[in-house]
Amino acid sequence: MKRIEDKQFIEEFKQQWNTLWRNRLDDKVRAEGVSNDDYGLLFIQKGTVIIATRKFKMLDYYEILQQHKSLKNTGEIPPNPSVGGWGKFIKKVITPSTPLRRRQTHLKPDNPKGQQLKKSGRGWLHFRG
Repeated sequence: MKRIEDKQFIEEFKQQWNTLWRNRLDDKVRAEGVSNDDYGLLFIQKGTVIIATRKFKMLDYYEILQQHKSLKNTGEIPPNPSVGGWGKFIKKVITPSTPLRRRQTHLKPDNPKGQQLKKSGRGWLHFRG
């Protein structure tokens, strides 16, 4: 039952996030984007500046979800992509840092057979010596 409620919450949250960015008012004089409605799940009121060009902290989707997580204690929020996703988390935390198996050393042959030499080994330069 709780999982269904969490999915509904996430869907409604995504819907409000998309409508916020789709229906914002762009003030070209001040170079700002302003919300045109109240968004309760996003903690944004009508007239709040959501995007600007100078001295502005952008809204962070995952940060707002973390605020809701502290309120609801849901564990379905993925990590922030700027920190790294699930794959990076698994590589860093779950897998051991020291390899358990030995790495095979590849032996190089003593005389590697390459391409046939041009001009009997003199190369491309034609000089008399």
